[in-house]
Amino acid sequence: MSKKITIVGQGYVGLSLSILLSQRHSVTAMDIDEKKVNMINKHQSPIKDKEIEDYLASKKLNLQATINKDEAYKDANLIIIAVPTDYDISTGSFNTNIVEDIIKDILHLNTSATIVIKSTVPIGFTDRIKSKHSITNIFFSPEFLRETRALYDNLYPSRIVVGEVNDEAAEFANLLLEASLNDKDQIKVLKMSSKEAEAVKLFSNTFLAMRVSFFNELDSFSEVNSINAEKVINGVCTDPRIGNFYNNPSFGYGGYCLPKDTQQLLENFKDTPNEIIKSIIKANATRKRFIVSSVLKRNPKNIGIFRLTMKEESDNFRDSAVLDIIELLLEKNITIEVYEPMINKINYDVKLNNDLDSFKSNTDIIIANRDSHVLDDVKEKVYSRDIFNNN
Repeated sequence: MSKKITIVGQGYVGLSLSILLSQRHSVTAMDIDEKKVNMINKHQSPIKDKEIEDYLASKKLNLQATINKDEAYKDANLIIIAVPTDYDISTGSFNTNIVEDIIKDILHLNTSATIVIKSTVPIGFTDRIKSKHSITNIFFSPEFLRETRALYDNLYPSRIVVGEVNDEAAEFANLLLEASLNDKDQIKVLKMSSKEAEAVKLFSNTFLAMRVSFFNELDSFSEVNSINAEKVINGVCTDPRIGNFYNNPSFGYGGYCLPKDTQQLLENFKDTPNEIIKSIIKANATRKRFIVSSVLKRNPKNIGIFRLTMKEESDNFRDSAVLDIIELLLEKNITIEVYEPMINKINYDVKLNNDLDSFKSNTDIIIANRDSHVLDDVKEKVYSRDIFNNN
């Protein structure tokens, strides 16, 4: 039976879910950004994601976007919250004010809808909301999506986790399951409490951050000791217990999720003895200082920064490791020129040059978190720890 579903927040998580579920159900995609809403209604993607762009352009979707809360919440059977929750360093926790305000608005207009939180929240958040509002029709369900491949990961999920064991949670899991293109028998549906599901999300991303940090430290060791990092990594990752993934050296983990989720988990650990979790955050900072030290050993006069994004085909450079590299270099009073064609201004004391040929000729070393074929003609200038040419 077709359901009326509202999805609040049309970033990678929300928009991919809107498209996924609107193939079979009536979906209202809500966002406060009118420009984004208009683009969705014109079947144009406001974010870079190949599958999202293709599905909006070619698939028959029962999808309507809006900025109107009343229209979005009033008659919905299911409301999914997928708004950002940034880590607030002053409080040592995610800022969940937006999520809490949305829940208040929903309950004011519709007390019968099932509410699913997809936004990443601190462990224990959903239980606190249940108690605060004396409600039971809300649970947490984590997402495990890659930036630029969000819809693909929803179509081919690694697992589906729901933070409740009642009929509503089972029905929600089935909505995701029926929309997937994977063999349904191969997808694990894991049912647990919301507190446990919140922990799954934070521990998963923190483990990935730890893995990134491990191979970055392997790469640092290899550079210092003049050994071939690629051969070492291949030798290590041939072991099936370790696996050949998330092992391409970088300037440090960054992006939407890993930095803030790792910080939040550490905050949740404040009353629990730990060494590994806090060491992951320290290791990431150490890696960035090592990169800067390695670059400065070349005595550059004018350093070029090639792209601010964390990976190719991305339009996001929020919490990018490259930004920390820039700040560390500026502390050394180094002249910096940045090539980033997606922006026309930058909030650093650097020169922004969006002419690639000019950028390449002006700089005597080019730092690239991820290498690119457009730099092939100046290979001798490029400093990158990108070994496998993947993200």
